[in-house]
Amino acid sequence: MQLTIVCSQRLRVSLIALLLTASALSDARADAVTEWNERAGEIVVKAGLGPLPAERVLAMVQASVYEAVNAITRRYPVSDVKLEPTPGASLEAAVAAANRAMLAKLIPSQQAIIDHAYQAVLTTIADGPAKSNGVAVAEKAVAAVLARRANDGAAAGESYRPHTSAGTYVPTVIPEAPQWRHRTPWLMTNPSQFRPGPPPDLGSEVWARDYNEVKALGGKRSQQRTAEQTEIARFWEEVMPPIYHAIVRSVANTPGRDITRNARLFAAVTQASDDGLIAVFDAKYHYGFWRPLTAIRNGDIDGNDTTERDESWVPFIETPMHPEYPCAHCITSGAVGTVLKAEIGQEPTPMLTTSSHAAGDAIRSWTNVDEFMQEVANARIYDGVHYRNSGTVGTDMGRRIAQLAIEKYRLTYK
Repeated sequence: MQLTIVCSQRLRVSLIALLLTASALSDARADAVTEWNERAGEIVVKAGLGPLPAERVLAMVQASVYEAVNAITRRYPVSDVKLEPTPGASLEAAVAAANRAMLAKLIPSQQAIIDHAYQAVLTTIADGPAKSNGVAVAEKAVAAVLARRANDGAAAGESYRPHTSAGTYVPTVIPEAPQWRHRTPWLMTNPSQFRPGPPPDLGSEVWARDYNEVKALGGKRSQQRTAEQTEIARFWEEVMPPIYHAIVRSVANTPGRDITRNARLFAAVTQASDDGLIAVFDAKYHYGFWRPLTAIRNGDIDGNDTTERDESWVPFIETPMHPEYPCAHCITSGAVGTVLKAEIGQEPTPMLTTSSHAAGDAIRSWTNVDEFMQEVANARIYDGVHYRNSGTVGTDMGRRIAQLAIEKYRLTYK
């Protein structure tokens, strides 16, 4: 009798262990995309890429991951490249190989780190056809995406011509990436598809409102910006894509999701974000609107009696080296947030959390997507580098670009 009880207990323990192991393997399958997204983000930051090239790299990585994974699962009909179906191939091997091949191609300086991460994953996958087929389909996906993006304009040199008259000194720093507006988009028909109307007339009430708001809240020595607003300003001084991708992972890591759905989500988010930066730089260099630093130190020449000049005003953070209108942070948050809202649909919204390297790895969270998007727009005013109207316009542009990704990837459907 005692032997029977002992055997039964051992059987129950074995069954529980088996179920836990199966559950862990299932979670690992779904987490492969998010884990590699985090690794890839760390690699682009370590490589010292600027935010624009980093966004492009991550969009190409996530496009390759989606194409490889979907070739295995055949869950969704959407595909930008022609790959043979590869049922039974290892999803984990495919995700790892897609990340490795694309990152190594685009950031060869990080080859050792990339290979180390790749080998650490592959050693956990049993050798055999499933593993080799997963690697093979990923490498084909990467080659196909590289071919499609080979002439997207990212390699074009800048040719910015400073505004001056012969013999007159002007500041000699070249503005950031004026050529980026000429890149080939993923989703838009052309870079100017969502170009907004012009910034507010300098004689308007909107201009006076925006000028005086950023002057009061965005100055380095502001007495009106609260402690929380200062915290928000520091947090969103961060410019690299991982600050947004962690928010996406808050959704991707919710229980019950599968690997192909997560691959699709990251492909949609990164393509919308990359297109957003193309669109916003098109508008920035089209309008060439002045930053608060320039405007407030020249408040006596804008023709508006309600904008008083402050000859020594400086913003809370260093002003980015490109024109003001519209807000680039805002177009990115608008794109990311809108894709997430479509993806979440009627499901409960998880706590959205991310951290900011610029703020000493501080962590912030939001209970819904709209709170996150509005905070980004507010932050750029508290930073002293943008006006409220620019944030509103930028966020709206992001929403409209995101809608293209939502339609392409059919995010309203499961």
